[in-house]
Amino acid sequence: MSTPINPEFEPGFDDLWRANEDYAKSFKYSELTGRAARGLAIVTCMDSRINPLSVVGMKSGDAKILRNAGARVTQDVLRTLVLATYLLGVDRILVMPHTDCRMAQEDEEVIHAMIEEKHGVDTRSLEFNTVVDQRAALSQDLARIRAFPLIPKNVIVSGGIYNVTTGKIEPIES
Repeated sequence: MSTPINPEFEPGFDDLWRANEDYAKSFKYSELTGRAARGLAIVTCMDSRINPLSVVGMKSGDAKILRNAGARVTQDVLRTLVLATYLLGVDRILVMPHTDCRMAQEDEEVIHAMIEEKHGVDTRSLEFNTVVDQRAALSQDLARIRAFPLIPKNVIVSGGIYNVTTGKIEPIES
């Protein structure tokens, strides 16, 4: 094991701290504000195959990115969208789940059972928000945003499913 670059840091993260040192040397975003320069918030999955800004031709500072397992519109996502629309310049919301999503491959009970069987941990106190039909779930999530009384009515809401194989987004009408 290598010697930590700073003994105050948790071991196992040295590669990240070293990479950050390099990143900071050429840091070029200090002029950005906390506002979404292009007025967009993207709700997408935590899947590491998705680079939300690149997918829609944007760069750092252009949009707010909200990520969770399955790109579901949860209560926390709604809370964050309220803040983004009133305080951070968001006037468009794109909900973007993706193909080959783990949360669309099994139902809740199977996921809980798999974790318990493999790791001995009972996760049934959590709701993972798995989906059987991504299109139906996306339509439901879009409707949830549009109906949420604290989201301004002038905010434009749309959705599409990102294809992790082709890079294309298939717009979904709702």
